[in-house]
Amino acid sequence: MEKFTTLTGVAAPMPIVNVDTDMIIPKDYLKTIKRTGLGTGLFAEMRYNEDGTENPDFVLNQPAYRNAKILVAGDNFGCGSSREHAPWALMDFGIRCVISTSFADIFYNNCFKNGILPIVVTEEDLDKLMDDAERGANATLTVDLEAKEIRGPDGGVVQFDLDDFKRHCMLNGLDDIALTLEKGPSIDGFEKSYAETRPWA
Repeated sequence: MEKFTTLTGVAAPMPIVNVDTDMIIPKDYLKTIKRTGLGTGLFAEMRYNEDGTENPDFVLNQPAYRNAKILVAGDNFGCGSSREHAPWALMDFGIRCVISTSFADIFYNNCFKNGILPIVVTEEDLDKLMDDAERGANATLTVDLEAKEIRGPDGGVVQFDLDDFKRHCMLNGLDDIALTLEKGPSIDGFEKSYAETRPWA
């Protein structure tokens, strides 16, 4: 998993509450178990018209936000079913950070396992960040995980809190597999001892 230390990029505003995982990646795109290629289906029902053409009114189709790396979203982001394809689609599109006042628990935890940083802020701070994000090409935010702060284009700073273990994993690029591999020497030692004491097993 790629390390997350400091991210600077365009932030796209999505002031919609209760964005569920079916909105993030519709069920038609769930036939694959690959993590790549899902970016084309991200927010497909809002992003494309019925004939397959782009909806010019959707934020990620607007020139200023096509390369957005950060999403500033409404309350309860990622609710609905537990599909892990939702963070896969965000990551494949290029979004590494989602900021909201709250997230659904399963989606929130899935983000950390896939290299996306979900940040919870107060409603007041979200309003400030949403205002920053609505500036189009000038909507550049810097997310500093080490300092646990978000810096706006005008020098404003929003502090956020995060569980120390989750922060450690993101800073060091550790997913569940990498965490297990860190215990490699201990696992090898156990296997050797087990084989010696139970050779028949």
